[in-house]
Amino acid sequence: MPRLLATISVAVALACPCFADINWPQFRGPTGQGESDSTGLPLIWGENQNVVWKTAIHGKSHSSPVVWGDQVWLTTATENGQELWVLCVDKNDGKVLRDLKLFAVATPQYAHPFNSYSSPTPAIEQGRVYVTFGSPGTACLDTRTGEVLWRRTDFVCNHWRGAGSSPVIWNDLLLLPFDGADYQYIVALDKKTGETVWKVERSIDFKDLDPSGKPEAGGDWRKAFSTPRLVTFGDGKPVLLSLGSKALYAYEPASGKELWRVENRETHSGSATPVVGDGLIYINMGHGKPELWAIRPGGSGDVSSTHVAWKLRGNVPTRSSVLLHDGLIYMVDDGGIASCIDAKTGKKVGARRLGGEYSASPLYADGRIYFFSQDGKTTAIEPGREMKILGEPKLEEGFMASPAVSGNALILRTKSHLYRIEAR
Repeated sequence: MPRLLATISVAVALACPCFADINWPQFRGPTGQGESDSTGLPLIWGENQNVVWKTAIHGKSHSSPVVWGDQVWLTTATENGQELWVLCVDKNDGKVLRDLKLFAVATPQYAHPFNSYSSPTPAIEQGRVYVTFGSPGTACLDTRTGEVLWRRTDFVCNHWRGAGSSPVIWNDLLLLPFDGADYQYIVALDKKTGETVWKVERSIDFKDLDPSGKPEAGGDWRKAFSTPRLVTFGDGKPVLLSLGSKALYAYEPASGKELWRVENRETHSGSATPVVGDGLIYINMGHGKPELWAIRPGGSGDVSSTHVAWKLRGNVPTRSSVLLHDGLIYMVDDGGIASCIDAKTGKKVGARRLGGEYSASPLYADGRIYFFSQDGKTTAIEPGREMKILGEPKLEEGFMASPAVSGNALILRTKSHLYRIEAR
């Protein structure tokens, strides 16, 4: 009997694929790099093919979904920004379990029509989900009951064009940047109580914009939308990487102490999340003159002149982040030109015109790279310099949000709906 049970166990294990990424806890997934170990993901889908469920989501929002267990959480807002909501959807059947208005804003700040009042992505862990809309409000909810455990509405920041930075969890802290036209800082909150543990002002000097220091004199040059990353390098110490306007910063996450920074004064409004690998940090810097930089970590103070390994200009995205896989960087610019870059040298080794416009960040999963366009087309390519197209499925409405993966399913948010896409 023991031998029979062992044989059955092995057979079941071989018959059932193992999915590494059941949970998708933050923007760009468990690693923060837009990659998944899941297999069995679909390559072909449409409104009537490989859609397990499709759920309408009210309002306007560019935030990405996060997944924990059988729950999918996401935010939304009215188009005028006066009502800010959080929703919980059952991952199994797509039913809306909770639809909660968290904040009412009598006089919202201006948000550019291209943005939304609900662009930051939540962060989730066992029992709790953390939601922010920037300065209008940040909250923590119990994922089992939907109870609001704490709220913060006292952070002052003129987001100028709308908020975009998402929170990240590290130990007992919730880390969140505020890069506005008036104030630029990053905070660490006690995730249990919401109380501020530390707050650090960005150190870059903006006086070159206007001696008066008035936000209206250079609001676009001060604001940023990037989500930070927690990483470790050779010494094993945690580092918080955060892209503000005109600079990438490295902080000690426990204290907020700035370790070093790299400045780029020719650009502004950083939106991308840093990607790390092979001893380098890769980040596409800002608008106007976007460049992809490879940065060596370490040093102290301003290390711009000593720690930049290479720079690349041309077909660099201003909104989406890049993807690193097997020594190559993949990216798609705002106008739909995808590029493949040698991560060591910064040399462009492949390019392909995908067509359309792009804001969502790419995904690596199941041996493929997926790009998601604003008109609803997904382009799946084979990794490598040839960038061979494997499929181009399409949904009715476009993507502003980046994808999530759970098991062998893609959880995709379009401008009006949330989908579970899975091979049937």
